[in-house]
Amino acid sequence: MWRCDVGRGRPSRAVVYQRLDKALAELDQRYGGLPDPREARAIWDDIWHLEAHHSTALEGNTLVLREVQLLLDQGRAVGAKSLKEYNEVRGYADAARWVYRQALEPGDWHDGRLLTVGEVRQIHHMAMTPVWDVAPHPDATKRESPGNFREHDIQPFSAGMVPPAWPLVPARLEEWIGQVCLLGKEAGADGDGQPLTERLARLHNTFEQVHPFIDGNGRTGRLVLNLILVRLGYPPVIIFKKQRDAYLMAMQRADVGDPGSLGELIARAMHDNLNRFIVPNVAGPARMVPLAALVDEEFSLPALRQAAQRGRLEAFQGHDGIWRSSRKAVDAYRESKHRRMPRQE
Repeated sequence: MWRCDVGRGRPSRAVVYQRLDKALAELDQRYGGLPDPREARAIWDDIWHLEAHHSTALEGNTLVLREVQLLLDQGRAVGAKSLKEYNEVRGYADAARWVYRQALEPGDWHDGRLLTVGEVRQIHHMAMTPVWDVAPHPDATKRESPGNFREHDIQPFSAGMVPPAWPLVPARLEEWIGQVCLLGKEAGADGDGQPLTERLARLHNTFEQVHPFIDGNGRTGRLVLNLILVRLGYPPVIIFKKQRDAYLMAMQRADVGDPGSLGELIARAMHDNLNRFIVPNVAGPARMVPLAALVDEEFSLPALRQAAQRGRLEAFQGHDGIWRSSRKAVDAYRESKHRRMPRQE
């Protein structure tokens, strides 16, 4: 059953899901999907700063957002924090950049699947290596370094969940990858009626249950979740540090088979990123859209494409081969074209 929080003025879970579905449909139909990091760097930089700050803060990092911004943008380690904490943020940020890039423009080596074991290990390696360089896990062997699976059993979590014995980790992770790859792109529900965000919640929670690495599983799990989301055409999520208790409680509920609270938290985070960053920045005359949406009485589609290819129209060709530009750029091209026209005698 859906939870209804009418008494507190908080939208019910059903309403949250409906709003998200509507916003995602609008993003796809009106704006052509997520903006590419190359054409909307400011949007992605804002998300990048917040994700690096809050995801590491969930694990106890004490850098404030301003310190994170200075570290990532200017390389300045201000705040008199430990080197380990600076490296935690830097490693996470490097991995997040890689996630955004691979999600929207995968390399030639990518085999087309939604996710691979190699990508999970790569994310862990990038996120944890800077930390490991200054403060390796005290119990880890050389074979448990960043990117390598644990060879220790993990003690039961505080709520009682017990990760699998370490020899089972590779097989369990392969099984989990198979579940991820079955996830469709539909924003609605699967065959048994479960909303997409609850399916994502179940997958995220299962990864944490497998706990494939000796350290850094929380950070890696959230980065992997965002890789899945952006590859499906959805915005990445940020779990804020103030949501830590709610997040952990939702994970505990998912441990016993109830992914609803975690699914709602993910849905709210997706909707927040749409409203806070993406839609306000891609709407308006500067938003990038396919050239076909910019055709008018003066410029046909072939004419716009030719101008883009010649560099006369500010435009961008995506990895899908489609040229995109903006109404603002077309207006600027129109003005420059008219200025070049010779005067009639």
